[in-house]
Amino acid sequence: MDMLTIGAFAKASRLSPKALRLYDELDLLRPARVDPHTGYRYYAPEQLERARLVAWLRRLGMPLAGIRAVCALPPPAAAREVRAHWERVEAETAERRDLARFLVDHLTTPSGPSSPSRRDTAMTTLDLRYAALTDPGLVRPANQDTAYAGARLLAVADGYGPAGGPASAAVVEALKVLEDGAETPAGEVLNLLADTVRDATAAVRDAAGSDEAGTTLTAMLWTGSRLALVHIGDSRAYLLRDGGLFRITHDHTVVQSMIDEGRLTPEEAATHPRRALLLKSLTGGAPVPADLRLHDARPGDRCLLCSDGLSAVVPEARIRHVLTTTAAPEDAVRALVDAANAAGGPDNVSCVVADVTQPAA
Repeated sequence: MDMLTIGAFAKASRLSPKALRLYDELDLLRPARVDPHTGYRYYAPEQLERARLVAWLRRLGMPLAGIRAVCALPPPAAAREVRAHWERVEAETAERRDLARFLVDHLTTPSGPSSPSRRDTAMTTLDLRYAALTDPGLVRPANQDTAYAGARLLAVADGYGPAGGPASAAVVEALKVLEDGAETPAGEVLNLLADTVRDATAAVRDAAGSDEAGTTLTAMLWTGSRLALVHIGDSRAYLLRDGGLFRITHDHTVVQSMIDEGRLTPEEAATHPRRALLLKSLTGGAPVPADLRLHDARPGDRCLLCSDGLSAVVPEARIRHVLTTTAAPEDAVRALVDAANAAGGPDNVSCVVADVTQPAA
């Protein structure tokens, strides 16, 4: 049988030798023969079709586990799986398109103090209806999460390490000073929030005691017309607006950085062994900069803050369904916690749901 060297096969299949070696290791495309002395790989010409299929599927953005499944199927079943994958991609693209539209609208709204839209918003004070719930889940022996919802402050903190519970409780308790403070102008609220989080770091340091313990923090401060967001770690904030669910935080994790660099797809990240490894959190060590943003609020908006005990096990489509079909915030947080536990409840789970409403006449 005529064999192709790995270089010749790479050229014919338009795959790099590096990719061929990776697909060999992953059992996606084994060489027909490996020289026992040199370890050099040789491929049969009839393997070109499978190689091209793997390359095409990779270009579609299909995760490696999905490619392995497709390659093991007969052509009709493989075609159905590719069609199903592309339908999922189109659905996700539609969601990202809606998010892009939301961001364009958010970023292009005039921000000057004299702009009509800002003046109208400032004159209209909206109400906030809210609920918070935290649950240990079905596996962890203790609950290290803290969830809080009040008239001005919404917060979720996910502690970790030997003093994770005290750390998450300490940061939320330190932020509660904002509940009793005077109403803050929207232009100053981010500075106030940043200063408060900086002060709260000392409380976390006292509670955590070392770098081995710490906590995430995702919180919102309500101004009556806007929500100021502060975020550190991998707890999340979502906005439900006009039926679309938008994630408005960015995870500070190793796998998210790999997604950002194009080294992982979101599907691959979901099962990555280091998916819970944080790049940023509040610990007993040096302070870290937080993400700070200001979001306009509209009547009908619904906000969700949650720990990764929810987002890691319940798909966003399911979260959106619960948020759109459950009326009261109290019922929504209970339904979301129940969904996480129905999915195995491997971690503590905390949720805060807040609805923006018109003030009562």
